[in-house]
Amino acid sequence: MRLHDPHWRGFASDNYSGVHPEVLQALAEANEGHQVSYGEDDYTTRLAEVIREHFGPQAEVFPVFNGTGANVLSLTAMMPRWGAVICSSLAHIHTDEGGAPERVSGLKLYTVAHHQGKITPEDIATEAFGFGDEHRAQPAVVSITQSSELGTVYTPAEIKAIADFAHDKGMLLHMDGARLWNAAASLGLPFSAFTTDVGVDVVSLGGTKNGLMGVEAIVVINPGAVEGLLYLRKMSMQLSSKMRFVSAQLLALFEGDLGIRSATHSNSMARKLREALEERISSGAISGLSFSAPTHANAVLAVLDPEISDRIRTKFRFYDWDRQAGEVRWMCSFDTTSSDIVAFVDTITAELQA
Repeated sequence: MRLHDPHWRGFASDNYSGVHPEVLQALAEANEGHQVSYGEDDYTTRLAEVIREHFGPQAEVFPVFNGTGANVLSLTAMMPRWGAVICSSLAHIHTDEGGAPERVSGLKLYTVAHHQGKITPEDIATEAFGFGDEHRAQPAVVSITQSSELGTVYTPAEIKAIADFAHDKGMLLHMDGARLWNAAASLGLPFSAFTTDVGVDVVSLGGTKNGLMGVEAIVVINPGAVEGLLYLRKMSMQLSSKMRFVSAQLLALFEGDLGIRSATHSNSMARKLREALEERISSGAISGLSFSAPTHANAVLAVLDPEISDRIRTKFRFYDWDRQAGEVRWMCSFDTTSSDIVAFVDTITAELQA
């Protein structure tokens, strides 16, 4: 039974896309016969091996259902009850998780200024104080997002500087990697080059935004950075009984480089979208449109009149990022096509010219 138009496309979120056909095939293959439940299956065992290949021999993996679960569980396991997390004011854990880190975990979030979605040791330092002061929630973890909420990407050197600063202060470094594959594709580097090798302690490894069906994972690079994660996952309702279907999807992204291929495509579609609009701006075909952040991954941040945005949105859905400033965010997915980009650019052009 099909209830939707399979030809409709949106640019609001990479969550709008479906499940990659190769992932569906992996699920079909994992579906035959019986396997032991709750992670004692062959697929989860193999996933642990693959994670060690990509993040180092000490790495551990804990598959979960969603990104909020991965973030909340990671941060809960990384700090005491009196701990606090320093993050960007744009961080998903602060703006888009319904207060879950604070309400479910009971931790405190200290937000700091960002620079096109990224934060620096100098930014972190504005909240990294009061150690030993019983009146202040203790800064225990720094959390960064890779790629950022604005689609910008941290370089390994930038991450190392943050990790060194955090560790020197006795803090740990968490990476929200909801779009980690897009960052890897943008950098042209393996995961270890901008996680394990530069001091990241724990990673929330995304999958849903890159063609999976509701699957994420926590990758513990530094086992000494967490405590009780095995039990926290169960008590937080993030333990899958039929975990083979969760692990099989993650395996599909790693095998045959599907994850990198998909992320490379979505990144390239975002560049194509931006370049097509830049060409029309430079030729004088359109005006009243500008860009507010670099396009490193699969996001394009643009600024235009909100009334024009609303008209465009009747044909292609997308979200306002800052309605007052006229800023919007356009996201591309693994299944975005060149024809989708042409149709979207033509629609934007027509409304700007109206």
